[in-house]
Amino acid sequence: MVEITLHLSINELCQLECIEPDMILDIVEYGIAEPIAGHSSADWVFEASTVHWIKKAARLQRDLDIDWVAVAMVIDLMQQKEDLQQENRRYRHQLKRFIEK
Repeated sequence: MVEITLHLSINELCQLECIEPDMILDIVEYGIAEPIAGHSSADWVFEASTVHWIKKAARLQRDLDIDWVAVAMVIDLMQQKEDLQQENRRYRHQLKRFIEK
């Protein structure tokens, strides 16, 4: 099985999502997303899968006008919820297979 991973530079991310580079700096500073490569912020590269969380963080901060600490906590809780939902689906699938035997 071949796994394909897409990467975006900070410039591509800013252009595609209409996010200012300063906002990306804040998002990284507060641990909401991490670049996978690049020594300076101008060289940062992000996995495409993190774009979802970057967009959510930017929207939360803009729409609700909350500080970055609060945004980071909300994103963390949302990620935990998503992880638990995936885990719950896996357990339900395993239970279903166990019951059908």
